[in-house]
Amino acid sequence: MSDKRQKNQLLLAFVEENRSEAPNGLGEGTESFTAKRRTESPAIGEQLMEEVCERENCKQALARVKANKGSAGVDRMTVQQLPEFLKQHWPAIREQLLSGTYVPQPVKRVEIPKPDAPRFSAGMRKLGIPTVLDRFIQQAVMQVLQRRWDRTFSEHSYGFRPGRSAHQAVAKAQEYIAEGYRWVVDLDLEKFFDRVNHDKLMAKIAGRVSDKRMLKLIRAFLTAGVMENGLVGPVDEGTPQGGPLSPLLSNIMLDDFDRELERRGLRFARYADDSNIYVRSRRAGERVMESMTDSSL
Repeated sequence: MSDKRQKNQLLLAFVEENRSEAPNGLGEGTESFTAKRRTESPAIGEQLMEEVCERENCKQALARVKANKGSAGVDRMTVQQLPEFLKQHWPAIREQLLSGTYVPQPVKRVEIPKPDAPRFSAGMRKLGIPTVLDRFIQQAVMQVLQRRWDRTFSEHSYGFRPGRSAHQAVAKAQEYIAEGYRWVVDLDLEKFFDRVNHDKLMAKIAGRVSDKRMLKLIRAFLTAGVMENGLVGPVDEGTPQGGPLSPLLSNIMLDDFDRELERRGLRFARYADDSNIYVRSRRAGERVMESMTDSSL
C-alpha cells in the first residue's frame, strides 16, 4: 500500500462515525466498546472531548507523536505501528473517549541520567512512558487544553509553552542581572512533581473545565499505575513525567506558585521545575529562601 493511500485511509478513520469492535490491545481493564457501561455526559455548553476527537486535532496529535518518536510502552506497540492501529480501531477508541469510558494503560518506568548530573554520579530522573496510543490521546487532549489555558499562565513561566523557550528565560535572567539583581535563589522543584496531590490538582483543573468526561480522563491518566520490573503498582500522588500532558498539568499546579512570587514583587524566571529568583543582596536571598517554607507557597 502506498504512503498516500495509507494516509488517506487513516484520515477516514478519524471521522468514521460507525461503530466497530473495541480492540483487544487497549490494555487490561479497558472496557469493551460493546459492553454495558455507565457513560459520562458532557457539561452543558462545553464539549471538550468532541474537540479532542476532531479530525484536524487528531492529525496534528499523530504527527507530533510520530515526530517525537520515543520508545514503546507496556504493550510494546511502536510509534511506527500506531497509524495502522488507529486505522483499524479509531472508531471504537473515539466512542470510548466520547462516552467517558476510555481506560489508559499503566506507564512504563524508566530512569535516565539528569542532563546536569556529573558523569558516573547517581543523579537519575524517573520517567513514566505511556503507550504510544495513550501518548497520542494525551497529545490530542493537551492541544485542546493548551489553546485555552496558555494565555492565563504567568509571563515568567517559559517551559513547555508555545512561543516560549529556555533561551528567553536566559535572556530575562541576563536582564535582571544587568539591573543589579546579581544574587540568585535557585529552586529545584523536581520532587514537587512526585508529590503532587491528585485531588488538589483535579480541583484546579475542575475550576477551568466543566466537561466531566475530560476530568475523568485526566484523573485516569494520573492513576493509571506504573510498571516497574514487570510489576504494576498503584499511583496515588505525583504527575508522571514522560507523557505529553504532564508539562501542562505541571504548569497548572505551579501557576499559583508563580502568582505568589509575582504578588511578592520578586523578579524570577521559571522553566518547568527550575525556578530562579533574582535579588540584590545575599541577605535578601536568605530571606527569600526562608520564606519558601511558608505554607502559602
